[in-house]
Amino acid sequence: MRADAARNLDAVLQTGARLLARDPGTSIATIAQAAGVDRRTVYRRFKTREALMAAVHTAKLDACEEALSRARLDEAPVVAALHRYAEGIITASRRWPVDVQQVQDEAAAARLSRLIEQLDAFMVRAVREGFIRPGLPDRWARSLLVHLTNMASHEMPELTPAQGADMVTKSLFTGLGPA
Repeated sequence: MRADAARNLDAVLQTGARLLARDPGTSIATIAQAAGVDRRTVYRRFKTREALMAAVHTAKLDACEEALSRARLDEAPVVAALHRYAEGIITASRRWPVDVQQVQDEAAAARLSRLIEQLDAFMVRAVREGFIRPGLPDRWARSLLVHLTNMASHEMPELTPAQGADMVTKSLFTGLGPA
């Protein structure tokens, strides 16, 4: 792909992610205009808004998989792994603000399921190593982690990804009580 075509594709995907996250009904023409490209450029690559949304979901899943891989959830020390995970996910979520829970494609849904399974396995490890108390309802800690990273990503834009990861890690492992 030519460099200008790659830049245009990236601009369309990121603009599409931002606008479709706000309004899933946003038109291709609106996305093209906001991305600074002709709508024919977008239609050459994506025949429908749904195809563009699928590409945005794929890009976000790619970024999430990369964040999980870099976090080394199964081998790095638990606190360091969680911090790396949160920082990577905050970065990915800010770049790709769409909700991957909304995926329609079976392959994308399977990818999301594998990511969730990795987080669940990490939470089992965190319990086993004494970072999270045992006996919590299934998926409680993972669901809390997802909500905390979403909050740091979208509701706290003043925090850098590293600061957001600090808040996520401290909130998950020590709660909100006095330090």
